[in-house]
Amino acid sequence: MKVTFPHMGNAWIVIQTLLECLNVDYVTPPPNSKETLNIGTQLAPESACLPLKLNLGNFVQGAALGADTALITGGVGPCRFGYYGELEKQILQEAGYDFDVITLEPPDGSILGLLQRIRKLAGPKNNWRKITQALLFAYRKSVALDRIENTFHGYRPLVPDSNRVDQLYDEARMNLLQAMSEQGITEVLNWLSDKIQEEKVCSYGENYRDKKNTLRVGVVGEIYTVLEPYVSMEIEKELGNLGVLVDRSIYLSGWVGQHVFRGLAQGYKPIKPYYSLAKPYLNHFVGGHAMETVGAAVKYAQEGYDGLVQLLPLGCMPEIVAASILPKVQEDYGIPIMTLTVDEHTGKAGVLTRVEAFVDLLERSRIYKDHKEGVLELAGR
Repeated sequence: MKVTFPHMGNAWIVIQTLLECLNVDYVTPPPNSKETLNIGTQLAPESACLPLKLNLGNFVQGAALGADTALITGGVGPCRFGYYGELEKQILQEAGYDFDVITLEPPDGSILGLLQRIRKLAGPKNNWRKITQALLFAYRKSVALDRIENTFHGYRPLVPDSNRVDQLYDEARMNLLQAMSEQGITEVLNWLSDKIQEEKVCSYGENYRDKKNTLRVGVVGEIYTVLEPYVSMEIEKELGNLGVLVDRSIYLSGWVGQHVFRGLAQGYKPIKPYYSLAKPYLNHFVGGHAMETVGAAVKYAQEGYDGLVQLLPLGCMPEIVAASILPKVQEDYGIPIMTLTVDEHTGKAGVLTRVEAFVDLLERSRIYKDHKEGVLELAGR
């Protein structure tokens, strides 16, 4: 058995770590690209959503490197993600790829079912103690990875050299990839903290921007579209380069802890609190991440964020439901919200034009708000 897996942001670092800890033979497919998407688009039904098409492209590229087994996570509810595993297996076999698919999900909410699938992946050579240790270590690395991502969300808009930020981010990810102990993970996080502090003082000095005057934008939406930079057109990076502090509603460790491990583990930013915030607008589960999207939008609005961006793949029913509710959140809290729907025809230039216009709108809104508050303050005197 040689395992491959789909790309979803930095998830490949966590998956690769898990497979190495279990001594499972694997191949990491090339990063998502136009070629990946073209392969998947040729195999998938036209109406299939973008994540499925890219998954198929990843698996075919993995097969070219010798893989015969695909590893993915799963889901329940109305979202089509719940049957990705079976659908992708059938499509691949019809295309001539003799692929097995291992879906890491608790079928019917059964932890026992999840454990059986983990056992299939790990094989007979690993006992349960080693499997548990490998899962915990990979999960802790995912939490650390999310901390790194969140650190750069706050760091990028405050410094003038975006190329240097990219270099430091890549260096941090590679250091974490190579860390194979708890101490190693801690050392990477400490190194990054020290490195950023050093560059703030030595490299930027007076050029380091004031965080107090920085626009804040929350990014919400379907997890794959939010986490995978090829699909989101690197919107978090582009917003940061425009001087915007970004916070993302959903991180890999939070989602895995809630949906794969059924709440038994909580990641860097747990998603459970979003459910109570969403209830006044959406009080029942509709699949996917709709409740998280609505709840996170309310959270960001209550915290005084300047704007929100919702990301979703074309045809995603849960996010379409969320998109129909967000105007009410916008009305109640007076927070601008931009919805970006992506498919294989979406161009980065068009998306960036919309993003730049949205940031300009937020800046103008901030100036107007500050002016209005100043006038009211003078009138009160």
